[in-house]
Amino acid sequence: MIPYGKHHIDIDDIKSVSKVLKSENLTQGPLIKTFENAISKYVGSKYAVAVTSCTAGMHLAAIVSNMKKGKTLLTSAITFVSTANSSLFCGAKTIFADVDSNINISAQEVYKIFSKKKINALAPVHFGGLPCDMKKLKKIADKHKAIIYEDAAHAFGSTFLDGSRVGSCKYSDMTIFSFHPVKSIATGEGGVITTNSKKIYNKLLLLRNSGIEKNSSNFIYKNKSREKKNTNPWYYEMQELGYHYRITDIQCALGLSQLKKVNQFLIKRKQLAKRYDFELKNLKNCKIIQEGLRNNSSNHLYILKVNFKKLGVSRGKLMKLFKDKEIGTQVHYIPVPSHPYFKKKGYKYNNLPNSYEYYEGALSIPLYYDLSKKQQTHVIHAVKKLIG
Repeated sequence: MIPYGKHHIDIDDIKSVSKVLKSENLTQGPLIKTFENAISKYVGSKYAVAVTSCTAGMHLAAIVSNMKKGKTLLTSAITFVSTANSSLFCGAKTIFADVDSNINISAQEVYKIFSKKKINALAPVHFGGLPCDMKKLKKIADKHKAIIYEDAAHAFGSTFLDGSRVGSCKYSDMTIFSFHPVKSIATGEGGVITTNSKKIYNKLLLLRNSGIEKNSSNFIYKNKSREKKNTNPWYYEMQELGYHYRITDIQCALGLSQLKKVNQFLIKRKQLAKRYDFELKNLKNCKIIQEGLRNNSSNHLYILKVNFKKLGVSRGKLMKLFKDKEIGTQVHYIPVPSHPYFKKKGYKYNNLPNSYEYYEGALSIPLYYDLSKKQQTHVIHAVKKLIG
């Protein structure tokens, strides 16, 4: 079976993880900071905080953004639910903007919404790895004094048009990545938050570790922490209501090994995406999402927008036909406001026409580092035959 996405693990990855398993530190050891420093260096940020998942990172970003009851987050309707949930976890509200033709959040719609409503935070989603127009979005957010945290779950390795990397936080306060197995690099589960603010960085470190402070210079009850002039070695303080979002040294060992190969991963993904663009450009019953926009993208996904009505076949039936040919497909994503939880909360989606038009035709086909030329040829032939 050719899956829609898959991780790549080699002997170096296995050796790196094995080395940690034989060491004294499976968690809270030195590799966490080493991994964070390597991520910061790669993306060009001052700081990085590794966490258990991108979802955990989004949650912490919302807390640091002071999201709470009475405040509102604006994000894209086409994303994984974690983006929207990040502010809901904090008691705040999430509202949705429609997408543009590339399925990134529409800067025009963002401008309209900011003009009508009080928005406290903006979470743009770099869909499929293609960067949003962050320059425009930052200008809007800055005018209204809104914080920006980028959902870059798809976009590790992506670059903006000016050459800076997604994650450099050139246009935002924080950026959050995912290292799920189908992403640019894998740590099993895991994620990271990057920022250029020392204040944000210190708060994230505290929140990641159950709100516990162990650095004696930051203690609040200094008289309790010391005996004469010496700090008590057992002493710590819970200073915030934090969470157990600590990543392990095992995951960071894998991440560091994967990071050494990220450029070759990205080059191969770009080559595969460009070949699809060339081979599938003349299909009558579908269009290619983000066609020709491969150079700055991490190319996390390859998505066709199929005209199922014209094709005369339902999406479920078409996915079954692909499966019969040993090809896995997927849909990214169901518009968030249409999920039962959000509908129950009174969310409406009649103001999101592009999002729903896109969803009606969306179909992701296989794209990952180990996809061979022979396998991709098989996928191309199947797409031409089944969609044509």
